[in-house]
Amino acid sequence: MTVAGSPSRTRILIVGGGYVGLYTAMRLQKRLAAELRSKRVEIIVVDPRSYMTYQPFLPEAAAGSVEPRHVVVPLRRVLDKCEILTGRIDSVDHARQVARIAPTRGEAYDLTYEVLVLAPGSVARTLPIPGLAEQGIGFKQVEEAITLRNQVLDKLDIATTITDHAARSALLTFVFVGGGYAGIEALAELEDMATYATRYYPELSKGDIRFVLVEATGRILPEVGEDLGHYTVEELRKRRIDVRLNTRLESCVGGHVVLSDGEEFEAETIVWTAGVKANPVLARTDLPLDDSGRVRCRADLRVEGVEGAWAAGDCAAVPDLTAGPGATTSPSAQHAVRQAKRLGDNIALVLNGREPVAYAHKHVGSVASLGLHKGVAQVYGVKLRGWPAWFMHRSYHVSRVPTFNRKMRVILDWTLALFFRRDVVALGSLQAPRDAFSQATR
Repeated sequence: MTVAGSPSRTRILIVGGGYVGLYTAMRLQKRLAAELRSKRVEIIVVDPRSYMTYQPFLPEAAAGSVEPRHVVVPLRRVLDKCEILTGRIDSVDHARQVARIAPTRGEAYDLTYEVLVLAPGSVARTLPIPGLAEQGIGFKQVEEAITLRNQVLDKLDIATTITDHAARSALLTFVFVGGGYAGIEALAELEDMATYATRYYPELSKGDIRFVLVEATGRILPEVGEDLGHYTVEELRKRRIDVRLNTRLESCVGGHVVLSDGEEFEAETIVWTAGVKANPVLARTDLPLDDSGRVRCRADLRVEGVEGAWAAGDCAAVPDLTAGPGATTSPSAQHAVRQAKRLGDNIALVLNGREPVAYAHKHVGSVASLGLHKGVAQVYGVKLRGWPAWFMHRSYHVSRVPTFNRKMRVILDWTLALFFRRDVVALGSLQAPRDAFSQATR
């Protein structure tokens, strides 16, 4: 089956409802308001999820500083002038202007379009490590953040009833692989939460819990500079976090962790945050890709050598006009949000017979949270650490969260936390909601 558009209507198909997809659609709703009202333009957004996840707040959601539902933005509520399709794009034949849609339920079908926006984002970059697929968990989605929070607190609960030292040690060992933003912030926030929670477990002490960071290179957080990276390592080690640089995870079959430096130990929680790669759906298109599997783009965000196709964000190789020849923009939220707004403006310009404008933005810096009241930042060459960096991290990201509604909800979460103690309740049973009923029917 093929779903075709009207001959008198321009259909804009946006693949992905993340940073770029959401912000592009929001911009188009604003710039093409008259065309949408008159039905001359139609905007369709396709994503496997019905919401956009603001990933920089996932560590705080995992630690309980922010409600998980406040770090997601419902697409149908925000994009009320767009059609939202919950499903996947299986392939794109741009020469025919046809995309293959695989809905959550039902048979796949073809959807025609006039303008294509590719914004499927990235996926976790994994390696063929024995046991990783069975034992590991990522940290890109809100459900992973919730699961990790519940898992850490559940392990503390179970450990209080275990007398076997080896079993207890495996329960209380948490391994994070990858020293980038996602890994460091997730590790720091969850360790901060676990340390706080021990006050409610007289059977446990801080020394019973072991957090291990495994990083294949000789430094962490390269975006904030070498000196702040060293500072972060020192701060993590002061908190008794086992930081292993120049070390790789060799195996984790059955929770038996083997590192390249020769150490072996048992761990029931292994978090994989070792980088991302372009979404595999890009390989199932007829668009030009670079060596990293990203779509080749011009500076104005049009796909190279192709008419009617645009891309931005993690999936796009966009020339960085503020850097040297051949440089492309980094895969960061900072670029994604700005590119999306420029992309929406450019599509509106082209539809109105005008020329698009090149995207140019110099990266202003980076901020990272290391737990409550702790952080590092490098902004416009100014380096901050501790509470000022943590405050800048929160201020910047709350300004980037889409919609006033979500901004206020996050700020209220933080405000309430000033007056009430941290919530350390585990709701791990949410992941198996039918267990109690199934047992009752036996």
